Amino acid sequence: MDGEANGTLHPSCGASEPPYSEELLRSLDLPGRFLFATLTLMTLIAILVFIEEAVYIYRKIPSSKRSIIIWINAAAPVISTTSCIGMWIPRSTMFTDFTAGIFFAIVIHKFLMMMIKECGGQKLLLRRFEKSHFTISTGPCCCCCLCLPRVPITRQTLFWLKVGTFQFAVFRPVLVFLSIVLWSNGNYLLDNLSPKEPALWINIFMGVLTLTALWAVGIVFRKVRTLLTCKNIIPKFALYQFIVVLNQLQTVIIRMLATQRIIPCAPPLSSTARASYIAQQLLIMEMFLITVISRVIYRRKYHDLEPLECTAEEARDKKQTSKIIPNGAVVEDGLPKFCNKPSCSAVAGSSAQESVYSCTTNSHCPCQNNF
Repeated sequence: MDGEANGTLHPSCGASEPPYSEELLRSLDLPGRFLFATLTLMTLIAILVFIEEAVYIYRKIPSSKRSIIIWINAAAPVISTTSCIGMWIPRSTMFTDFTAGIFFAIVIHKFLMMMIKECGGQKLLLRRFEKSHFTISTGPCCCCCLCLPRVPITRQTLFWLKVGTFQFAVFRPVLVFLSIVLWSNGNYLLDNLSPKEPALWINIFMGVLTLTALWAVGIVFRKVRTLLTCKNIIPKFALYQFIVVLNQLQTVIIRMLATQRIIPCAPPLSSTARASYIAQQLLIMEMFLITVISRVIYRRKYHDLEPLECTAEEARDKKQTSKIIPNGAVVEDGLPKFCNKPSCSAVAGSSAQESVYSCTTNSHCPCQNNF
């Protein structure tokens, strides 16, 4: 940095490639080594916390929600791990960023599916909001377009919202693969955003896909947040938003500062490499905190909250003219339905968790409304 002030540049300041890990480690002083060790330890702790949480989820959560919640909880540890690898091996930064980006694209779709699952599934969600509408004038795309019409909540509308997040999970890996192919041919550089270069257009297209996916999640969250308040959906959404901002926006801002030379080079790191280095260190600390907070928010028993949904379904069933015949048939609106009592007794003899989940998925069975 002294060389820059005197008008002479260190050779590494004009280097197009980050240094090798051996060169970086040799340049570290004692505080730098202590920082490396501390951040690496934080990453290992985040991984252990996630593994412990995944075991808890696998044992305590119903199978229909298990994989989705594990995927969402894995977002922060995965980003922390890729950032730690990029910190130790600077030349792997592009690949670690791509890996974290692909994983988080899948997590965005999983978060939308989790909100639908928490409402009891697609069918129950459509029944709860059959006469309601989605407000599409929400962030991050249309928060200022208050004149947009409200869209009825139908099966087709819900399908297109799922497509909005699924397209990001599909096209993000495709664009990453294209970027790697162009990079291997020398046509793709992260810090070269000239209109004649493909990096600019790939990043713009990826930004549009990201905003579309976030918009779909925001539309659904705005509708179900009141219903799912008892399931801590607002803190969960806040953590999800923090990961979006920190992993996407924060990294972009830091790299823009490096492009404008606001972040100076520090041999053996060039300005761009140092920006990535700073972003990775910040992400490790931030994702560590989010991992710990996620463990507190997601570590709960689902069956403690499921009776609220069963009670709502029960109240709805009581408004209908239903008659129970001694042989186990239920007559609703003149149409007979049969309740298999042996299956109900089997459910009653199982764990409380499975009983509550069965009550939610098959709430029309009158003998299950007692659980």
